[in-house]
Amino acid sequence: MEFFISPAIKTLIDLALQEDIPNGDITTMFTTKKDTNVSGYVVAKEELVFCGLPLIRAIFEKITSKNIIITEKNSSDYQKTDLEVKIIQLAEEGELLQKGEIAFRFDGDARAILMAERTILNFLQRLSGIATMTRKYVQELEGTKIKIVDTRKTAPGFRALDKYAVRVGGGYNHRMGLSDGVLIKENHIIAAGSITKAIESVRKNAPHTSKIEVETTTIKEVEEALKSGADIIMLDNMSIEMMREAIVLINKKALIEVSGNVTIERLSKLRELDIDFISTGAITHSIKAADLSMRFEHITK
Repeated sequence: MEFFISPAIKTLIDLALQEDIPNGDITTMFTTKKDTNVSGYVVAKEELVFCGLPLIRAIFEKITSKNIIITEKNSSDYQKTDLEVKIIQLAEEGELLQKGEIAFRFDGDARAILMAERTILNFLQRLSGIATMTRKYVQELEGTKIKIVDTRKTAPGFRALDKYAVRVGGGYNHRMGLSDGVLIKENHIIAAGSITKAIESVRKNAPHTSKIEVETTTIKEVEEALKSGADIIMLDNMSIEMMREAIVLINKKALIEVSGNVTIERLSKLRELDIDFISTGAITHSIKAADLSMRFEHITK
């Protein structure tokens, strides 16, 4: 999957390196001679969906001035000699790895690799954790039309990366930020005076291409949102019985999103509903970092 390393992500990498090696790596400098080369690999220590390969080059490029190359196994590019760090990609982005399977191999300057190790693993472990959790949610909905979508409940500064990992895991993205779409929530409704007034104001002022989504928590609110012409109606924190009633009422006149208290255990019941989307913050804010480890196997001084 293609991924653009934006200036914001480069800044995030800078911040990560600044907090880990603000004045260099004193252990590495005192234990590892200059021009020492090392080969090794990064291995999955549990079953996981691998994610984060595009970041590896970007992190190394912040540490070394020489070229970095990532190639597939047996590629002739790997034989080039003017590289400080060479990486052989063994796992595809989004590939399910079993415990003990190797994601990629590397060889090159030991100092550069040691300084980059923790930053690389921190990014890979978070993104792989999100992709792994997302894959589990997606698998629970296989055979239905329902799409799993994320929310804005992401780690500050990590939103583009967190949402990229959701896509790698097979999920879909909701809004990247508040500028990307209209979602009228409870506090907007209170501020506007009603769902009707909020929708009317958006219709009057927003571009005609903007779809309007409204968060509802009661059948009365669903009725008002439908009557006011909402394009997407979110059923938030409703019981299964209430959602069934709302779905009949909407009758395909708007897209339906379910949100609130979406656990993986609850998906077995939600998958039976005639809905379009299930949004959950759990796939980004409640994940466990995947367990990956970097190991050296050969050193040439």
